[in-house]
Amino acid sequence: MNALVPLPVVMPLTVCGLSLFIGPRLRWLHRVITVGVLAGVLAVDLVLLVESDRTGPLVVHLGDFGPPLGVTLVADRLAALMLTVSGAVTLIVLVYAMGQDMADREENAPLAVFHPAYLVLVSGVSLTFLAGDLVNLYVGFEIMLMASFVLLTVGATEPRIRAGSTYVVVSLVSSLVFLAGVAVTYAAAGTVNFAQLAVRMPELPLGVRTMAEVLLLTVFGVKAAAFPVAAWLPDSYPTAPAPVTAVFAGLLTKVGVYSMIRAETLLFPGNRLSAVLMAVAFASMVIGIIGAVAQTDLKRLLSFTLVSHIGFMLFGLALGSRGGIGGAVVYTAHHITVQTTLFLAAGLLEKRYGTTELTRLGGTARTAPLLAALWFVPAMNLAGIPPLSGFIGKLGLMRAGAADGGAWAYVLLAGAAVTSLLTLYVMVKVWNLAFWRGPAVTELPLEGDVLEESDDPDSAPEDGSGPATKTVVRTTARIPRVMTVATAAAVALGLAYTVLATPLTGLADRSAAELLARTPYVKAVLGP
Repeated sequence: MNALVPLPVVMPLTVCGLSLFIGPRLRWLHRVITVGVLAGVLAVDLVLLVESDRTGPLVVHLGDFGPPLGVTLVADRLAALMLTVSGAVTLIVLVYAMGQDMADREENAPLAVFHPAYLVLVSGVSLTFLAGDLVNLYVGFEIMLMASFVLLTVGATEPRIRAGSTYVVVSLVSSLVFLAGVAVTYAAAGTVNFAQLAVRMPELPLGVRTMAEVLLLTVFGVKAAAFPVAAWLPDSYPTAPAPVTAVFAGLLTKVGVYSMIRAETLLFPGNRLSAVLMAVAFASMVIGIIGAVAQTDLKRLLSFTLVSHIGFMLFGLALGSRGGIGGAVVYTAHHITVQTTLFLAAGLLEKRYGTTELTRLGGTARTAPLLAALWFVPAMNLAGIPPLSGFIGKLGLMRAGAADGGAWAYVLLAGAAVTSLLTLYVMVKVWNLAFWRGPAVTELPLEGDVLEESDDPDSAPEDGSGPATKTVVRTTARIPRVMTVATAAAVALGLAYTVLATPLTGLADRSAAELLARTPYVKAVLGP
């Protein structure tokens, strides 16, 4: 089974080369091979999840070179769970993107870039989860950066280029800080291999360990979009096409959270920066959700909720207990799926009505009841309504906080409760404005894809104190069925976490115990 570990990284890269060789002409072949390889990656991920839970961490030293010189890939319970969830989500988003026909809008492009870039992104995400050393974790981040910049700027519109440039600048600066952290760690410990660092780090001076920890956590905090280094996200993600925004929101920030969990449990045990992490978690939760309350554009609103709910994961990590880390693992898996689903549903809304501005929408529950249901279920899941998985994850985190009993833990409990209530308020606000109130959108049963705006004179106040409202007229109400099916599959995946709550929480608890023990990981890599 160990031989399967590199496949989630190697398979997408191999097929990426084939996709570039095919070029832009045989678009149907792009679709077939991309869907096929991602389905194969998901199958491998599932096997790795079962085997890592049954036998312990699976390790491969590429080229049969062991640490510190060789490249080591490790699939323990946490990595395998993240791989499986990300594999399912990336496959669903790919099908959605094909329904939206993104990849076919490149008649003037010399190459069909969407499928190759998407495959490279999947490979980079897999590498970050499997990396057994800091250098390959850095390489995984850079692979994701390269692919994500291409995907962010698909279509080359001015807003996308501007937002993509901001994203790249922030990512490059964080990469420089990452390199500094790798250099400090290697200079002090003589290795970048995680297992060897777990053995050598406790022997280093406290100041050196603290410097390395702060540098790495800063980088991972930027990737996770935790406060105060999250300002780039609400301006970057909403401009991208819906499938790109969905996969970025669901996955890329969680790669940062995963890296923080890995570093804090394996490299820097003892939870010395617990107070700092709790402060960051509290600020992320509260400031993020306040930002969401102030938004009227659905994509920006969801981007702020993304920042806010990163705080829940950091809350569990900051507690440093088995219950806290287990809760963070459950919530991370839940949030990858639910946040992706919400952005997919927002894409359906935009596809049908031509806007995600809440003030220009209304009556959707009547005109598109299926779309309303596809939004409502993940929205309530994000808000944490029982018995959905969002409630299960938050309950685990709050129980761990109460068990901790510290002052900061109770502050975080209050912050989590307020954030959950405000999240529910935000989701209800979206429902009322976009779905429940009287229709603000007039649909005409004509063919085409035309958007018009007109002033409705009947809506102007009689005293002349204000202008007439704008009515958006869309001459088509057709959504590709594939997009709807893909979104429904994402909703079903989120509901599956509720149905499978007991095995999921059990796996997360065993994963937390393995992370805190550290010995299974170290022995699997270095030997007994």
